[in-house]
Amino acid sequence: MAWEQALIDATVVDLFGYHAIQLGLPQVDLLAQNRIPLRQVAGESGRVDVVCDLRRLPFAAHSVDLLVMAHVLEFHDDPHQILHEVERVLIPEGEVLITGFNPISLWGLRRRLPNCPRDFPWTGRYLTALRLRDWLQLLGFEVDRVSFGCYAPPCQQARWIKRWNLVEPVGARWWSFSGAVYLVRAVKRVHGMRLILPSWKRQKAPRKALSVVSQRHCPPHEH
Repeated sequence: MAWEQALIDATVVDLFGYHAIQLGLPQVDLLAQNRIPLRQVAGESGRVDVVCDLRRLPFAAHSVDLLVMAHVLEFHDDPHQILHEVERVLIPEGEVLITGFNPISLWGLRRRLPNCPRDFPWTGRYLTALRLRDWLQLLGFEVDRVSFGCYAPPCQQARWIKRWNLVEPVGARWWSFSGAVYLVRAVKRVHGMRLILPSWKRQKAPRKALSVVSQRHCPPHEH
């Protein structure tokens, strides 16, 4: 969570607009470093500003400038519909930040072991960053950046967490795609339309020039 918070803070600090929404992890303020005046947390439960079904966000179309979504898609039954709603409420050129657990990691391997616990975060259906990129592109988003982090194996004791900290710089350099978590930053692109207006001033066809008839001088006997 510390890695995600630091990366999100560094990303949202320079993003501006009028309305920012956070979906997921209501116990953590992921928009704390953002300067958008209206910042709200929406979700189905917990300490949220707006209680709602994430499949039907109660926001007008094209009304949100920034949306941060933390570990929502892998723990919901209908991730496609949530992304459709995200696309609907974002303004053109609006940005979305999505964090998720990476199945191609030591954490993903932990889920496949027989003695894996059956509680959070092991109960989700992890999505690869590549699949998420494909889903976003189908909705008209342009993926700007994908960042990976947390290469240490999952452990709960502080001493082991401290020992495994040595793995972080090595993993980031040599196998960056296998971080336990990732952050995807995408921009909603809307192709410009070209209006074809009626031609009010139609160009008139040029008139055919009349040929000048030269006078014919007749001989005297033809008069």
